[in-house]
Amino acid sequence: MKYLNIRNKITHASEISLGMMRISGMTLKDIDELVKVALDSGINFFDHADIYGGGKCEEMFANAVAMNPSIREKFIIQTKCAIHDGIYDFSKEHILKSVDGSLKRLKTDYIDVLLLHRPDTLMEPEEVAEAFDSLKKSGKVKFFGVSNQKPYQIELLQKYLDKAGIEIIINQLQLSVTNTGMIDSGLNVNMKNANSVNHDGDILEYCRLKEITIQPWSPFQYGFFEGAFLGNLEKFPKLNEAIDKYAKQYNVTNSAMAIAWLLCHPAKMQPIVGSTNKTRVAEICKASDVNLTRQEWYDIYKASGNTLP
Repeated sequence: MKYLNIRNKITHASEISLGMMRISGMTLKDIDELVKVALDSGINFFDHADIYGGGKCEEMFANAVAMNPSIREKFIIQTKCAIHDGIYDFSKEHILKSVDGSLKRLKTDYIDVLLLHRPDTLMEPEEVAEAFDSLKKSGKVKFFGVSNQKPYQIELLQKYLDKAGIEIIINQLQLSVTNTGMIDSGLNVNMKNANSVNHDGDILEYCRLKEITIQPWSPFQYGFFEGAFLGNLEKFPKLNEAIDKYAKQYNVTNSAMAIAWLLCHPAKMQPIVGSTNKTRVAEICKASDVNLTRQEWYDIYKASGNTLP
């Protein structure tokens, strides 16, 4: 497993993170085994959210690993807040309340990284900055990030965070070989085709400029949770052919190759893998050892249906 230095804040983060969104239906024994396999495979970064399983995922994770101060040091724990009752809420009151709930469920005194889950158009950036400052000073949260935000949303928030000496270090965004909008527009500059449409404000280049780590979520899904593209020969025959070809060449699974494709990008991304299958997780971690050539990366990109201008 290779490790990332995230903004000189988190200096040893596994470049593959394990997402805990789907563990609420598992037994504690199975969760414990999943986490142990992840740790043995080099993963030390675990992604949560207060809404996953209605809070149950955070609680079950802590119970499964028998969380205590000595165990805690094995994990870099990230959680997210700001979604409840069908709305988005960046109010200071909700952020502080949410973190206290996550700390209790995770049985820990601190969270390594807190992300704002989805943009709240009613955001008062001063209020968010007050909440973050309070969490930082109390030691409840070490570092902060966002999820699904574009450049000027981050810029607006960062203006007020600057006064508290807080930096946005992570942006969690949907990205897979079949969801490549942030890549497509940068390749189709000065064109009038569909791929030239800039939906995200050059978020890929912005994050690289600002040294914000992109965490691709749903790296095996197409559309918005429409299904997996791996093995879907009806919709993605050429893509599966290309992925299977290179997976065989590098002696890894097709899942590992899909992650290797993301890791190959010089933005130094940190994919969130949400599998609950311990064997699959161990196999996916082998992606960290794959170094695709430029030709191979573009072959997979074009096999997904993308064309170069």
